[in-house]
Amino acid sequence: MEGVVTTAHGSGGSATGELISDIFAKEFHNDMDDAAVLNTGDGTQIAMTTDSFVVTPQVYPGGDIGRLAVCGTVNDLLMRGSRPLYLTAGFILEEGVSFSLLRRAAHSMAETAAEAGVQIVAGDTKVIEGHTGSEPGLYINTAGCGIMDGWKRPDGTAVRTNIAAENARGGDRILVSGTLGGHHAVILGSRLGIDVDAKSDNAPLTDMVGNLITSGIRIHAMRDVTRGGLGTVLKELAEASGRVFSIRDEAIPVSSAVADFCRMMGLDPLYMGNEGKMVCIVDRRDAEKALAVIRRSRYGQNACVIGEVLEAEERKMPGTVIMKTAVGGERMIGVLQGEGLPRIC
Repeated sequence: MEGVVTTAHGSGGSATGELISDIFAKEFHNDMDDAAVLNTGDGTQIAMTTDSFVVTPQVYPGGDIGRLAVCGTVNDLLMRGSRPLYLTAGFILEEGVSFSLLRRAAHSMAETAAEAGVQIVAGDTKVIEGHTGSEPGLYINTAGCGIMDGWKRPDGTAVRTNIAAENARGGDRILVSGTLGGHHAVILGSRLGIDVDAKSDNAPLTDMVGNLITSGIRIHAMRDVTRGGLGTVLKELAEASGRVFSIRDEAIPVSSAVADFCRMMGLDPLYMGNEGKMVCIVDRRDAEKALAVIRRSRYGQNACVIGEVLEAEERKMPGTVIMKTAVGGERMIGVLQGEGLPRIC
């Protein structure tokens, strides 16, 4: 990798993957996943993650940078099956940021943390010079910690999970927890002055994931659908597991407001960012139960089964995602190429 960093490197697509693999993973000698599962030495396992938030605008329909910071960090911990417990918060403030914006962000973080069942336990603040002619920036970095056996069954016994990207198996069903593209559409619409008639989906998925785990669902993999969109997430999961994913175009949930916005702007919902949606890959015997559990959970009313995992030998193309179209054709799905929407989270 030569040259300089561009906004494409923050898109969550192929350029981001190259940046991570060519620089960070080589130097830090690990896979640089969204969250890591660590052994403490006494048999306890914890999950840790970190994230930074630079969204523009900082306040948008349905949320703000404070709510976003908690949701993004909590959801990364949840996707490994941990129960999130603690967050830290670091604020980088450009000169000129209003106290009203800062108060709103802090209040939103506190409210969302309470909803997600976590505590914000430490923090830091830095003030830097602003950029002449631009809106003063407010940036938030968070770190999160969760415990792997923190979920309890109704009888009080702890549940130990083994949820990882490589665990998808032939015959598994692929579920999406709700309609796609809402956060992306709202952020882009706000920048362009277009009323999208929608709100951001930024939400902590604690209730949803906890209900799945404590219901005894055999969950093999989960991933929150953020930058890069559903297409990128599915491609990464297929490659990690060495399986072939088959999904159906007509099964992918998109609200009418977002669908209209996509047609107007020439966008593909498969590659639009979200901040309160996840992909869940479960044993086929548990698919209907999992769907019912998600739909009963907060933020999961529009969940759908969108496809299945095939054995790689069936198509001789491990790591492939194939979307069956409404007219009977097939479309190969890859990771997001190019810039996407910068500063979406």
